[in-house]
Amino acid sequence: MNEESAAVRDAGFTDHVLVCTNARDSEYAACAEGDADAVADAVRSWLRDRDVFWSRVYVAETGCLGLCSADGAAVAVHPRGRWFTEVTPADVSELMADVFGPDATDLGRGPSASSADAD
Repeated sequence: MNEESAAVRDAGFTDHVLVCTNARDSEYAACAEGDADAVADAVRSWLRDRDVFWSRVYVAETGCLGLCSADGAAVAVHPRGRWFTEVTPADVSELMADVFGPDATDLGRGPSASSADAD
């Protein structure tokens, strides 16, 4: 096993967007039914348009994040600790601008009190 944390940080990586594309054959909903592949593509496209995809922000399609819905994909942004449900392709631009700023200049921030939900 090799830990690459320092190398990844040194390369400029600041954030990771996880998009659930989980599909399952069961009675329970899954993000794949909610056009999750298109959500992941829209996230990558939004980041590419701002020249931060794979340079500052990584995107990973994941299995279940525990928030599946047939009405859209679950999306998590780390290290910010931001979690979203029922994200559709039409939601991506607003979501990404909220998280990273309209021009993706708000990168590299961890969780903050202003972005955390109050109980």
